[in-house]
Formats: sequence, C-alpha cells, structure tokens
Amino acid sequence: MIPKLPIAEWIQSIVDWMGIHLAGLFNVISSIIEAVVGFFSGLFMLPHPLVFIVIIGIIAFMIGRVQLTLFTVIGFLLIDNLGYWSETMNTLGLVITSALVSIVIGIPIGIWCAYSKSASRIITPLLDFMQTMPAFVYLLPAVTFFSLGVVPGVIASVIFAIPPTIRMTNLGIMQVSGELIEASDAFGSTSAQKLFKVQLPLALPTLMAGINQTIMLSLSMVVIASMIGAEGIGAVVYRAVTQLQIGKGFEAGLAVVVLAIVLDRFTQNLFKPTQKGKSRVSSKQKVWITSAVTAVILIAGASQYFVGTDHSASGKGNGAANPVGEEVGYKIIGIDAGAGIMKSTAKAIQDYNLSDWKLVEGSGAAMTATLDKAIKAKNPIIITGWTPHWMFNKYDLKYLEDPKKSYGEAEGIHTIARKGLQQDAPIAYEFLKRFKWTPEDMGEMMVAIQAGISPEQAAKDWAEKHADKVQEWTKGLQPVNGDTFKLSYVAWDSEIASTNLLSYILENKLGYKVTALQVEAGPMWTGVASGDVDASPAAWLPLTHADYWAKYKDKLDDLGANMSGVKTGLVVPAYMDVKSITDLQDNGAASAPASASTEDFGKEVGYRIVGTDPGAGRTNEAAR
Repeated sequence: MIPKLPIAEWIQSIVDWMGIHLAGLFNVISSIIEAVVGFFSGLFMLPHPLVFIVIIGIIAFMIGRVQLTLFTVIGFLLIDNLGYWSETMNTLGLVITSALVSIVIGIPIGIWCAYSKSASRIITPLLDFMQTMPAFVYLLPAVTFFSLGVVPGVIASVIFAIPPTIRMTNLGIMQVSGELIEASDAFGSTSAQKLFKVQLPLALPTLMAGINQTIMLSLSMVVIASMIGAEGIGAVVYRAVTQLQIGKGFEAGLAVVVLAIVLDRFTQNLFKPTQKGKSRVSSKQKVWITSAVTAVILIAGASQYFVGTDHSASGKGNGAANPVGEEVGYKIIGIDAGAGIMKSTAKAIQDYNLSDWKLVEGSGAAMTATLDKAIKAKNPIIITGWTPHWMFNKYDLKYLEDPKKSYGEAEGIHTIARKGLQQDAPIAYEFLKRFKWTPEDMGEMMVAIQAGISPEQAAKDWAEKHADKVQEWTKGLQPVNGDTFKLSYVAWDSEIASTNLLSYILENKLGYKVTALQVEAGPMWTGVASGDVDASPAAWLPLTHADYWAKYKDKLDDLGANMSGVKTGLVVPAYMDVKSITDLQDNGAASAPASASTEDFGKEVGYRIVGTDPGAGRTNEAAR
C-alpha cells in the first residue's frame, strides 16, 4: 500500500517558514489594510445616517432608475431603524477594501493571462483551487500571519473573491474582435494604446461583471470573517446563530441582503451600456460623477482624523495612554458569542474592574492559532482556556488564580438525552448513563488525534487498550440489530474525543448504526430538546452551558456527568511572570493601587485576553 503523502506536514512547514521569515512583510500589509478599512469605515460613519442615505439615494438616482433609488433609501432607512448602522458601515468598509485589493491585483493578472498563454495555463488551475477550496481553510493561515481582527478577514476575502475579476478580465480582452485588433495595429497603435483605447473599453462590460461577482463573494465572506475577529454585521449574525436568537439573526441578515442588493445594482448600472436616449447620465458625466465622489471621499476621509478624534489611551479618556495598550486597542479576544466561557470572562472583567479591556469575539480555532503564534515567538498572551484540552498537552500553560471565583468551581461534562430515549432505546440509554471517564483518559485520545491519527482510529485504539473499562460500561447489555442512533456534539477537542469513542462502542459493541453531527452549542441543545437528536455527551454544567440548561431542562434528560473536575479560566504561558487575575488590574481600575509589576504586566500583554468562541459562557462572564 502506498504510504500517505505528508501534505499536512509540508503545508505546516511552509506556513512556519513564512511566519518566521516574512513577518516584517506581513506587518506592513497588516498596517496598510487596517488603515484602509479604518478609513472607509470611518468615512461611511462620518456623516449622520440620514445625510448618508440622502447622498447614496442621489447617486442611485443618477446611475439607475427610480426603483433602485427607492430600494436604496428604504433599505438603508430600515438598517438604521433596526440599530445596525455602525455594524453595516464596518462591513461596507471591509467589503470595499477587499474589492479594491482584488481589483488592483486581479485586473493586471487578467491582462497578463490574456497576453500570455503560459501564464494562463499556470494561473487558471490556481484560480480553480482558490474558488473550490472551502473558505474556512483560509482562516487559520490568515490568523497565523496577521493575528485576529479585520485584516485576516480581508485577506481571506481577497483570496476567495479575486478569481472572477481575473477570469472576466481575461475573457473580456480575449473576446475583442480580431478585426479591431488588426485595425489598431494598421494605424500604428502601440501595445499600451491598443490595450487602453481598444481592448479594455470593449471588455469593460465583461470586466465589470467580474468586479460585481468579486464584490458579492467578498460580502459572502462577512459572516465567516467574523469567526476570526472581523467586526461588522457578520459578527451580529454569527452571534445570533450561536445564541439561537432567530429574530435577531433575521434582522441582521436583512441588513446583509440590503447591502448585497445595493452593491450588486450599483456595479451593474455604473457602466452598463444603455439604449440611446434612455440613459439619464452620459458616459462623460458618469466619469465626472465618479471623480467628484472620489474627491469627496478623500476629503471627508482625511477630515475624520482631525474632527472628533479621541486620543485617550483606550478611547475612553480614563487615564494616561499606554503604548502597548494603544497598539492592540485594549482588546480581549474571545470565541463565539453563544459560548458560556464568554459570559464568565465578561463577569471577570467586571469583578476585577478591568475597565480598559475589551472582549472581542472570534472562534476556538482562531484562539489556538493565536496562542501557537505567540508561544513560538515567546510573546506574552492571555487566553480563556479549559481542561481537558490538547493545548495543555502541547504547551506549558498555567491558569491564573481567580480569588473572586468569577469562573466558579470545577464543572462537569454531562450527557444529555431526549425525552423518551429510555423507552425507545434502553440499551443505549443505560450505556450512556454508565459512561464515565477521566481527563487523563481523554487526554490519551486527544494527544493521539493531535499527532495526526483520525478520531475514529484513536477511539478504536483507546477502546482496545482500555477493554476493561469498555466491558464495565457495557456489561450485561444485549446488542441490538442495527438500530439507528444519532449523537450531536460541539467541535471542541474534548467532545470530538468523547463522541467518537461513544460512536465506536455503540456500533461495534452494542450493534447500533450511529450518526454523529458536529454542530454549534445552541443547535446541539435544541436538537436534543426537540427529539431530532438522541443524545449528546457535550453539555458543560453548571456554568458554561447554563443558559441552554435553563431554557431546555424540562425538555430533556440529564444522565449525569461523564467527566468531573473540568476547569475553565484565564490561561497564560508558563514563561509569563503573572499568577492571578488581580495582576491584570492597573492603577485606574483596581480597588487598591497596583504595584509597578502589575502595571508593567498590563503593558506587556497589551491589555489583551485571547478567548474562545463568543458563545462560551466562561468568556462572556469575564467581560461583565
């Protein structure tokens, strides 16, 4: 049998090399993109929303019809009424930046492909790869190179959205009539004259179609980019999904729809050829309008740096500026908004008076990627962590002491089951009720999975190694004959391990045909409570999933803890000289004056706490 190609190891080596040797370049790119996104976001929020709506309505009337004007005005009025104006403007800034980068890079590459068959043969397969690779794959490298925030969101959006601009530029130039090319050559046109006066003008409709698709794809990345800390309307959608707030998610989704339709119609109508006498604005007038709008944007954008700017340390005017704090924006980086660890982190921020720290939502994967980057560079970092987790096996980490018990006492991971499971599947019910193991047991599986072994194979190996425990769990239970059974779990490393182990035992020892669904915490609880899922071994109680338990406790059965003594809290690398959350307090926030070392520590880490998903209860409590 042919050995498996070490593609994952190759990619990881390339990423590590780039992270070390191209760090300076990535810092420059990050600074430029942050400035551009901040420029546009600030520009769009500079005028009052009603003034902005009037301006955008006038532009819509000049380039389109009355229907477009009415939709644009009513749509943006709806966004303002729903209270998502600032988030929508942040998203618009991200989309415009992504589109501009894609256009600046994509059009020259498209021209190159049109002029060189060799370039086309090489670049076309790369474009196929970029468009078909799942968008989530781009998130971790982007976080590794550019940390969390809007910059990796823009980078991922550009990679995902640039192919249509390149393809349609190439196609538009290739479709220019050969007779026209021969005529331009006959009149002695240079290559530049032929390109800019013949080919590009004739290819403009096709090229604009490519730009239109690039803008739409950039907008489609908004929600995905929110998983790595990009703010905007996508973060509201993601937060609503993880917290099962259907109405709020629909409202935020409407804002995305309005923005998408307006951008689509604007780009379609801007240079759309029209019948003679039908166009309200001539091509020359459109050029003048575009130039005037550009000038207004530049002037207004520049003015935002001189009007109403808050130059205080954290934007709150609450003390002397801290250089590192200003550099990182006093941000606390968390996971998804529905996670209980977010609530605990919010509570810790309140309990310890960490007023300068800001909690930023992200994802568990982004958190661990940021941790890995910091540890490799020996940089200080604070994350919201929990055990069992493979990062404690891979890195030398320590919990910060929590004297005020913001994170509560040790928790348990419980198995929950739908109502009626005991009657419908008594064998599975009894097995799940007996199933209990330790963090050390789980750690064996987690280390194996991190070493590259598939979760299914790791579960099989563990079950064979610990046959005595499996026998204890299944003793006296008679196997069934292929009955279906459905599990759900959150994609945390601990739950991946437990769910795969349960699936293996249910299938190979008890005769069930198991389906395991990977979902977010909210849908996991909803599925069990509604009876769509039979059981889940991934309920963290009493704190992390406290909100879900309060909502669904009467609609499901708690089979008890399958693991006890799990822990959550703020975690730092062992090389950091900090012991307690109280060490994060500064002179302005602590109830008593902080020591010099405490203030220095806050400066050292840039007033940042790196957390997991915003849906984790622990993270939310630390921010309160």
